[in-house]
Amino acid sequence: MPLLLTARQQLLLALVLGLSMILTRPHTLASMHHLPGTSWAVFFLAGVFMQRAWPYFVYCGLAALIDQVAITYAGVSDFCVTPAYALLLPAYAALWLGGRWYARGHREHVATLPRLALAVAASAVVAELLSSGGFYFLGGRFDSPTLAEFLPRLPMYFPRALLAMAFYVATAALLYAAWAVWRRSGAEGLRAQRPDR
Repeated sequence: MPLLLTARQQLLLALVLGLSMILTRPHTLASMHHLPGTSWAVFFLAGVFMQRAWPYFVYCGLAALIDQVAITYAGVSDFCVTPAYALLLPAYAALWLGGRWYARGHREHVATLPRLALAVAASAVVAELLSSGGFYFLGGRFDSPTLAEFLPRLPMYFPRALLAMAFYVATAALLYAAWAVWRRSGAEGLRAQRPDR
């Protein structure tokens, strides 16, 4: 069964995902720093559940706005804001498209989990290479960047980002599975109440 949400459900989910990005994006609220950022998971899950592309653009704008407010008003360093910052657009698109790819083959069965894991891992790798690789090679912050110097940097940040994304996607998958079971049991209950014709 494909992932089909009503327009109202999609809007509600879009608001919840946006709020989670506001509350957990690094450098936003000091009291929330212990939570891993949801940004990557937000783009992936929006790709999975949203039927239209508008949330991708809204979340790109929201991420940039959060960063700008943090730099302008919260004293956060602008070290990461370089011309390579623009590569976040294709990095987030990779996550979005990974979610879309998964959604096209989704089945409400445990056999769908390998496809979900592959979609999460592959889109996260592409997003990491675009964002971190772009910053390292095109950001102008490193003298004479080389691949040999870049590759050892990947284990410094990528595992944590991948684990955070996997945690949030797994949580969303469990919530969706519980909702699907509840919805199915409700539909079966209605069928049982109808008299035979």
